[in-house]
Amino acid sequence: MSHSPVQERPHAELGHSMKPRQLTMMGLGSAIGAGLFLGSGKGVQEAGPAVLISYLVAGALIIIVMWALGEMAAANPNSGAFSVYAQKALGPTAGATLGWLWWLQLVVVIAAEALGAAGLLFSVWPVIPVWLLSLAFMVIFTGINLAGVKNFGEFEFWFSILKVAAIVAFLLIGIALIAGWLPSSVAPGFGLLGADFAPHGLGGIATALFVVIFAFGGTEIVSVAAAETENPSRSVALAVRTVVWRILVFYIGSVLVIATLLPATSPALESPFAGVLNLAGIPGAGAAITLVAVVALLSALNANLYGASRMVFSLADRGEAPAILGRLNAHQVPAAAVSVSVAFGFVATVLELLFPGKILDMLLNLVGSTCLIVWGTALVSQIVLRRRAEREGTELPLRMRGFPYLSIAGLVLLVAILAVGFSAEDSRNQLFSSLALIAGIAVACYITTRRSAAIRR
Repeated sequence: MSHSPVQERPHAELGHSMKPRQLTMMGLGSAIGAGLFLGSGKGVQEAGPAVLISYLVAGALIIIVMWALGEMAAANPNSGAFSVYAQKALGPTAGATLGWLWWLQLVVVIAAEALGAAGLLFSVWPVIPVWLLSLAFMVIFTGINLAGVKNFGEFEFWFSILKVAAIVAFLLIGIALIAGWLPSSVAPGFGLLGADFAPHGLGGIATALFVVIFAFGGTEIVSVAAAETENPSRSVALAVRTVVWRILVFYIGSVLVIATLLPATSPALESPFAGVLNLAGIPGAGAAITLVAVVALLSALNANLYGASRMVFSLADRGEAPAILGRLNAHQVPAAAVSVSVAFGFVATVLELLFPGKILDMLLNLVGSTCLIVWGTALVSQIVLRRRAEREGTELPLRMRGFPYLSIAGLVLLVAILAVGFSAEDSRNQLFSSLALIAGIAVACYITTRRSAAIRR
């Protein structure tokens, strides 16, 4: 993590061929993955129907964060996004720390998504072993990411369309089940929601909250991708407005259906979408939704590989990473950055297959709370940069409404989430692990920044 110049070098020019519809669907694609199709079941197990509180709290926070990021991305579309904004607002050490932290979070998640997709596909098609499927997925999506942002964006668009269609169908079937409109079902009503609303009390809600936070992680990729759109200011404004409400409808709607139909003790919560569809008695519905979940995981893998490569590209372009990671190929893609980002996934996948349940669980616990730090730093950066723009009379193409009250409310909400997190043992351990990781990265960035400054003098 070397530090030389802090400005992006003009020769490393990414393409601008991503379309607004692709940017919008990428925001959905990165967030609608394992967190919804698998994590929602775990949330219900931990908190019962009270998991809806966790989703509403996390949803309110992500709305505020996305508005803040949208304002900054419209004013300064940059592949480093919140890392660059933190650098401008809080200094180079903060910017580099945030960039490396987010990159590490994504490369760990890439490995998890490859293994998760492989395991799900193997459960319905036990022909190719999980390890081979996992490696094949990463090879395929590395190729897609190297082919150019236009091809990548189109691929992600159609992946996301399939997921959205599946979720809409799931919601319609769920409503029909709850109302008793299907021939094979008796209307259960909402009895389960009130019978044992919070079986594990505040601790269960706190644990579920961190499951939900991790599920919402990835929506910030919209601010990273804005730099490669045709009209960044207009595109990011459209994406922020549409992504936020769609995610909330899909997540909260799906979880409401699951919590209404499946009790917190149900083994069907291991694969909650399949569990609900099996109640409907639709032949092959469970296998079909499992395949959709595979697509969802691969779509999220695709988007996260893109985000990780662009972040480390930006770090290199600012002198915070080896210069080779800031070079572009003929398709205006940072090929070395893509390769380095996926390499960690290959290594983690092989280690996980050699030591099942140890490597990835440890890594995911380490990065599980890092999105809270990313969101919190983004809100602080937005407050600082908005104040600076107002003092200097700078016109902003997109202004967050309710400033500074909404930004401050977001920070208060974050502090409350952290306080609740430290009250529960599972989330407390995760928070301490994440804070230790952040401290280590910050110290490394600070040392290299000071060393580079001394060399320049």
